[in-house]
Amino acid sequence: MPAENAPKAFSYGGQAVIEGVMMRGAHKAAIAVREPTGGIAIHEQPLNAALYRGRVTRTPFVRGVIGLWDALVLGTRALMWSANVALGEDEKVDFNGPLGYGTIIFSLVLGVGLFMLLPAAASTLVENVFSLQDSSFLVNLSEGVIRLALLIAYIWGIGRIPDVKRLFGYHGAEHKTINAYEAGADLTPEVVQNYPIEHPRCGTAFLLTVAVVSVFVFSFLGRPDFFWLLVSRVLLVPVIAGIAYEFIRFTAKHMENRFIRLIIIPNLALQHLTTRQPDLTMIEVAIAAFKRVLISEDIPVTGPVIEPDVMPEAQAAAGD
Repeated sequence: MPAENAPKAFSYGGQAVIEGVMMRGAHKAAIAVREPTGGIAIHEQPLNAALYRGRVTRTPFVRGVIGLWDALVLGTRALMWSANVALGEDEKVDFNGPLGYGTIIFSLVLGVGLFMLLPAAASTLVENVFSLQDSSFLVNLSEGVIRLALLIAYIWGIGRIPDVKRLFGYHGAEHKTINAYEAGADLTPEVVQNYPIEHPRCGTAFLLTVAVVSVFVFSFLGRPDFFWLLVSRVLLVPVIAGIAYEFIRFTAKHMENRFIRLIIIPNLALQHLTTRQPDLTMIEVAIAAFKRVLISEDIPVTGPVIEPDVMPEAQAAAGD
């Protein structure tokens, strides 16, 4: 039985990037991208020990911030590197410099503004139009519904763009690869293809859980003045993320429970908006990235392994 058929008890994760996949372990992240020439380029990035292997990763609710770090910082850097490779750019963009951090800040502001502040403002309009000043729970519930509707509409809308459809195909390849590994299967494209396209720890499930959790968290605050309403939505993002992360983590560990399988049906269903069935070439890229992560964890792998590119940003990232 191949060595990779005996998974370690670690929650591997990742995301789709442009023409590729980023996989994350405890020590390194590996980004594999299909080059215009047809080959596969791989970049490895060391992960900050304090954030990924320190006490914070064992602290409930606080470790949910790691998920935000993944999405905003590591994920943005991976996307920028993949864009360079997929487009065949001769001059590589430094995604550890001002451009990288500027992109991260812009993404954060856009996400908070669109999915936190806009629903809060819209629900205030609902409150005034329907005279719901005495029913803060209903108003907060309407805010949650608006937030969820915006999220679904946004995902559905961008999912109709051809390039994003390919991105979602790589997202499906990422899920299938991790599902196959966690099932102890051989990491070959033909075998991995047979595994589900959904995964209980998916970031899409995390976003849906954030939308639901926000309703209950904000209900404890009532409806403060508009200024403080908007401030509370920003300040409580880490709290909501922490609760949502623990929920996702708990359900992923108890998938054998019938009730758990029932309550995560919406999470799995929503993933069909952000995943597409990948072809074997996409799965090959996902496997290439995942094998590099396994090697960084001292887990022997079988079959061909692609060596990573040696780039200066990998050294710079190690000190972040």
